[in-house]
Amino acid sequence: MFFLPVSDNVYILEGEYSPLIILLSIVIACLAAYTALSMNERIQQNSFFNRNVWLTLASIAMGLGIWSMHFIGMSALKLPIPMEYDLVQTIISVFPAGVASYLAFYIANKKNKSQWSYVISGIVMGLGISSMHYVGMSAMKMEAQYIYRPWIFTASIGVAIVVSYVALYIFATMQRLIKNQFVKIITSIIMGLAVASMHYTGMAAVIFYTEVPPSSHMHEMDLTLLIICITVGIMIFFAFSGLSSLLDRYVEYRLNYFDALTILPNRRQFEKKLNTSISKGSLAIIHLHGLEKWNSGYGYSFGDRIIRDVSETIIRTKPEMAELYRIEGNRFAILSLTQSYKDFKASMNELVSALMTPIVIENQKLVVEVACSVSTCSNEKEAKQLFSNAMAVLQHSSIEYKHKVIEYDPSIHKLSFERGIIQDIEKAMEEDELYVVYQPKVGSEKESLGAEALLRWNHPVHGFISPGMFIPLLEENGKIIDVTDWIIEKVCEQMSHWLSEGHPIKGVSINIPGQYITSQRLMDVLKESVAKYGIDSHQLELEITETSVINNIENAIISIGEFRKFGFNIALDDFGTGLSSLSYLKRLPITTVKIDKSFVDGVPESEKDSAIIKAIIVLCHSLNMKVIIEGVETEEQITFLTCMPEKPGIQGYYYSPPLKKDDFVKWIEDFNQIEKVVN
Repeated sequence: MFFLPVSDNVYILEGEYSPLIILLSIVIACLAAYTALSMNERIQQNSFFNRNVWLTLASIAMGLGIWSMHFIGMSALKLPIPMEYDLVQTIISVFPAGVASYLAFYIANKKNKSQWSYVISGIVMGLGISSMHYVGMSAMKMEAQYIYRPWIFTASIGVAIVVSYVALYIFATMQRLIKNQFVKIITSIIMGLAVASMHYTGMAAVIFYTEVPPSSHMHEMDLTLLIICITVGIMIFFAFSGLSSLLDRYVEYRLNYFDALTILPNRRQFEKKLNTSISKGSLAIIHLHGLEKWNSGYGYSFGDRIIRDVSETIIRTKPEMAELYRIEGNRFAILSLTQSYKDFKASMNELVSALMTPIVIENQKLVVEVACSVSTCSNEKEAKQLFSNAMAVLQHSSIEYKHKVIEYDPSIHKLSFERGIIQDIEKAMEEDELYVVYQPKVGSEKESLGAEALLRWNHPVHGFISPGMFIPLLEENGKIIDVTDWIIEKVCEQMSHWLSEGHPIKGVSINIPGQYITSQRLMDVLKESVAKYGIDSHQLELEITETSVINNIENAIISIGEFRKFGFNIALDDFGTGLSSLSYLKRLPITTVKIDKSFVDGVPESEKDSAIIKAIIVLCHSLNMKVIIEGVETEEQITFLTCMPEKPGIQGYYYSPPLKKDDFVKWIEDFNQIEKVVN
């Protein structure tokens, strides 16, 4: 293996290399590394496929790249004798590379790693790559023999171990930056060159010889088919990675915007539709009454059958052009933007009549009690109240579930609903019907920036009431200040619990109504709350809207300055939606600017939206202000925002919806754990 035979008839064969094929072998190795990195990146994300699938695919891609680099590199060698490969041994040689790659990715994605784990894995992976190389060498069939130069042979194994350690270290430490395409490409090139260096060091250790005089004609290995197969194989893996990414996005979209039971668009998609510029249309909300008794008596699967059967009836009976949503467990919404209100009401009467037909489930014949409320609008201002008007009908004390279509009457329903909301708010605060949820904010380096506190109301009679319905009522009737004080108290109390339990919550922002920002009472409440619960004032951020301070700008500047002196951070919310943002931005002593969701909705498809959001971020960055982008929902938006030099913070459903306090803590722990693994 290491020594030439003792004979006078030994002829050393000198080979030649084709530079173009050498370059191809390195390119294939780099391409395989890029593919493997892309698949490994999917391990860190929520995916439709199990993480073990991505781990296996990444390992196969990298192993195939190492293997293909070897055989393409061998085809670059020309010797004065014919050469070919044993097919079985050639196939067997791929397994050591695949196993070694699996180990590399497995270690890189472990939660707890140490330098020793890198060293051990580097040794094992290096031996695996070396085994692949030398098993591949033994697959060569030719009229010659070969030995290895001992020192270079040993050096090649050492190179394999060292580059394996380096590659493993890159995987483990650079994953935080792998989403950056430039970093991913550079990392892929380094890994490709590392694999190639081991191969060509190993080839430098080989001495080919024969005991008969060689011909002067140089022979090339015909590996055209092998090269094509290897290249196509890697391309297939790369294409699969891209297609699976698209599939994951589609699955995520379905989970976020469609109801799992009925496969209908859900409340989130319904609200998104209502937030578009609707100028006229009609809305019906169908409420199914008494589902609780069927669930408790026959089980939730029975209740699910009822909902599915009812949804099928609604689908068959609704107006053809109307859009159907399941907005709550027992409520469906039908939105028509084209039909006349008279025809729409007639269609709803037909639909409700159809729901009177008994349905049979598990030999049980039943009729579901139903009420249908309808409302209409003829301009954009009325459209904003379309949903709340329909809900006011259902939440009126006179509602009966007798298969009737009930029109919204402002003289009856709105007044009664508003009066009830105002009367119930004190009781809601005392009995914790009101509660706070927290939507996480994430920094450019994937670190948690804390959360925004948002108010929710689970009414004992009306059920969940949308903040878009009750907050404007509280503002109009002067109750919002009392509720804001309650939120401040609850947030400070909760933060105190989190701190005592050792949870790493960086800070919480609280929305402050416009008329309250200049009040001495607000400062007193804040000082009292942070003192009572031992909270650092820097951990609270007060969110104000630009429209709330413009009419009283001078007093607002003074008040905000006082809050800043005491240590509170100030965020300007919904930036850009008013008329005077730029003229007042430099005057307000704020720390953070929150860019409204409307600016990011069109990113990156809209060049204008993209240019505007870039300009705003650059402007705020130049003024030393932090930036938070609200309403971020898609991978494309994330990619656009994180590729900017001035990377903003991000808040939106892409990372998380608003969460209850315990769910928020779990989200923080899981998020930090993932980042530890990545880093």
